[in-house]
Amino acid sequence: MLPNAMTTRPLAQFSLFASSDLDEARERVARVFCPHRLDMIGRGTFDACHNHVAGERLSLNYIQYGAKTLIAPGELTDFYLLQIPLGGGAAISNGPDHYYSCPEKAAVLNPHLPTTMIWDEGCRQILVKVERDALQAQLSQLLGSGAGKPLTFSGPLDLTSGVGTALGGLIMHLVTQADNGQVMLASGGLLARQLESVILSGILEAGQHNYSRYLRPTRSAAAPRHVRKAEEFVRNNLDRPISLDDIANAAGVTARSLQLGFRNFRNTSPMALLRAERLRRVHEELMAGAPGASVTEVATRWGFSHLGRFSQIYKEKYGQSPSKTLQNGASIGFSD
Repeated sequence: MLPNAMTTRPLAQFSLFASSDLDEARERVARVFCPHRLDMIGRGTFDACHNHVAGERLSLNYIQYGAKTLIAPGELTDFYLLQIPLGGGAAISNGPDHYYSCPEKAAVLNPHLPTTMIWDEGCRQILVKVERDALQAQLSQLLGSGAGKPLTFSGPLDLTSGVGTALGGLIMHLVTQADNGQVMLASGGLLARQLESVILSGILEAGQHNYSRYLRPTRSAAAPRHVRKAEEFVRNNLDRPISLDDIANAAGVTARSLQLGFRNFRNTSPMALLRAERLRRVHEELMAGAPGASVTEVATRWGFSHLGRFSQIYKEKYGQSPSKTLQNGASIGFSD
């Protein structure tokens, strides 16, 4: 799991700037990325900083703005951008895609589609800037032939399972190593280049894009029928008090067989899936910010009776308290 609370700013030894001046922040960030619109649109103290470690084909960056901000670079043109929130989140609009990025769901911005974002107040992110040509070349190498159409990602990148977990872990390991004085990507040697290749491959394998089906089989096709039936039953009965035996009966296998199937093909358990799906529904409702909604009512309705424990696991997943999500619910609608 990615860390969502840090006492110091990551990559602090590699500071490019720290400023409370909006115009300075806009100009300094643009030197590394591209010209963009940057506006403070909500309450909070503007406290910007940008830390940066450059490699050969990609760079590691840490950026925060403190206050709620609107960021509109348009088309990035010559680089893809992987954004991993450490705390808070961001509403993302990249071409036809609109979604919310949080500590368990990274964003991958396409360079050939216009981008607009709203970062929550207190949002802190690790950003991996990847040269467009480098990622396209890595894709061609994995395919064994040239990719005729532009590589286009869709939706968020899941950091909670499979390759996504490994990718996020590797990136955060490199950040931690840099903070400890070992800047592995900036060495310029063979190891640095291999690490970059692993990150490029990880982005391609973990993300959803127009070449995904050529790089990996779908997990749902690979999993046994009883695992898929169990997943369907869970998602259709999230509002009911169901047990492991209920799920196993719906799948037509014993509870033990079901647990083994989930462990082997999903790297989780049926009850963990149930909790994760319920937590997701709570998050969606809190993000919607319906008038009169309360954290207690929403959490209880989705089966979380122990509110202290609920708040803890919620913050672990989403990097902020449930009440903060409810407060910032309008962010995904791009309203102030």
